[in-house]
Amino acid sequence: MPVPLAPYPTPPAPFTPPTPNAGAQSQLVCSGCRNLLMYPAGAPSVCCAVCSTVTTVPAPGTEMAQLVCGGCHTLLMYVRGATSVQCSCCHTVNLAMEGNQVAHVNCGNCRMLLMYQYSARSVKCAVCSFVTSVGASPGRDQKPSN
Repeated sequence: MPVPLAPYPTPPAPFTPPTPNAGAQSQLVCSGCRNLLMYPAGAPSVCCAVCSTVTTVPAPGTEMAQLVCGGCHTLLMYVRGATSVQCSCCHTVNLAMEGNQVAHVNCGNCRMLLMYQYSARSVKCAVCSFVTSVGASPGRDQKPSN
């Protein structure tokens, strides 16, 4: 039996780049379940498909920042410039510092990278409880903490 031949494929349509902002999407964190939500740009609010919480979209031009909650390790989004952020999951109040207010040092015991406020004289490691003096030479003014 003869095999029917397939017709020649149609040539692909020429590529046309999308117009600016056409179908543009933004994202924010659901204020109920903390899932990342994507929504069309310009929407005033977003309803989460998981928990049905309606989250208000920040005004256009509002700069947002993120931090990880020190209590439950949930990603939090907040308006840049805020000094503290309360977690909606565990209610921990987290200190929100800008990049120019913090510095980094390795723990003098376990070498974990630690972040501290510029005005601090020492920083305690959350992993091993070692207290590392800031600005001191290694081995000086450092002690394990209980």
